[in-house]
Amino acid sequence: MVIGGDHVEAAGGRMIETLDPATGHVIGHFPAADSGDVDRAVSNSRKALKGDWQSVTPAERGRILNRTAALIRNDADRLARIETLESGKPLREARGDIETAAGYFEYYAGMADKLQGDSIPLGKDFMSFTLHEPVGVTAHIIPWNFPLVTTARGVAPALAAGNTAVVKPAEQTSLTSLILADILEQAGLPKGVCNVITGYGNEAGGPLTAHPDIAHVTFTGSVPTGKTVMKSAADHVASVTLELGGKSPVVVLADADIDAAVEGTLKAIYLNAGQVCSAGSRLVVERSVHAQMMDRLVPRAEALTLGHGLDDPPLGPVISADQLARIDGYVRGAKSRSVKVATGGSIVEVDSMEGGFFFAPTILDDLPIDEVVVQEEIFGPVLCVQIVDSPEEAIAVANGTEFGLVAGIYTRDIARALRFARDVDAGQVFINQFFAGGIATPFGGTKNSGFGREKGLAALASYFQVKCITARI
Repeated sequence: MVIGGDHVEAAGGRMIETLDPATGHVIGHFPAADSGDVDRAVSNSRKALKGDWQSVTPAERGRILNRTAALIRNDADRLARIETLESGKPLREARGDIETAAGYFEYYAGMADKLQGDSIPLGKDFMSFTLHEPVGVTAHIIPWNFPLVTTARGVAPALAAGNTAVVKPAEQTSLTSLILADILEQAGLPKGVCNVITGYGNEAGGPLTAHPDIAHVTFTGSVPTGKTVMKSAADHVASVTLELGGKSPVVVLADADIDAAVEGTLKAIYLNAGQVCSAGSRLVVERSVHAQMMDRLVPRAEALTLGHGLDDPPLGPVISADQLARIDGYVRGAKSRSVKVATGGSIVEVDSMEGGFFFAPTILDDLPIDEVVVQEEIFGPVLCVQIVDSPEEAIAVANGTEFGLVAGIYTRDIARALRFARDVDAGQVFINQFFAGGIATPFGGTKNSGFGREKGLAALASYFQVKCITARI
């Protein structure tokens, strides 16, 4: 682990194995932290907050973040290969993720010296103004599906605003977060400003979110764990940003460009083998174009070959044996309820990778609103198709789950698209595309998808507090 700029083992001496999901083989080990290690990291970050970091000017913070972006790009090939080996995703996707991670540091580098307060007109006898001050030590609980990207997404704005950070990456994918700590120090970040602890959620993540010296928690993960994090943070009145996943709809209306809708749907569900919180895992399609969509989607899904991420296949493995069993359990349950499987629907063995965690690209067709696989997040390469008879019904069906992260719509009628954007309950809406936007566009959900916003300028609000100063003159 990295605490105070030093590479340290866990106090208890235990280690965690990290596996290649394509083969099931062990590719490395890292420490399993406990509450004592967490306390050491948080105390170190608190000390750094009041030390050299406090005297670093905002402009210099920006220069450090810019240098970090450059160093990530310089090491992009190695970082991408490591992330592919740990997560299983195709190498082209990992390369894109590494570039995005660099982009976060670059974007927030430009904001570090622009977090300006306001003057408030109270009349000629008073002067009133606000300051933006760092909230303090921030905790970042990172998921396994986008390790370095999610770390950068939270750490970059936190550092830009003058905070310190303690990062707890997922136990399946910790290596690039550890490397990032070294890159930050190389870029000039004072020791202890960003510490990285590795370990299991209950042994390291839980004590981190419960630590009384943590001022803000940024968490990406499941709804049950997110609720636990929020309750834990409430005990010491820490603020939280929760990004808890989704069951996002891709709506295709009768007047849509079907070619574009097919391409967008395939990308929405099969990127990273469907292990994306904002995946378009529900296709909500008007009945008149349902057959067209299925006639094109099914053969395209069946043509997706599975393989090792380093070979850059169309589709890689899922993250672990547990996740594979979870996906298989959902699909088996749907089959037992006579759900129509248009394609896929089973675990796959890939030649020379018999120990890998592969699931066939799957499409489940004509599902009712109350079907379990429609209502619950599967987090795998499984598309659930729902048929509707009008644009109005499409909105109702799109809103018909407990999630509200993103939504997409394909239609040639811009007024209809904008009405959908107005009425759909989601934090981000895509029109005639999916996964659009980028680093500058705010991201976050409603309902069980969580609250707070990451990315863009909106993310900075989580990492500074406003102090108002008023004087009689």
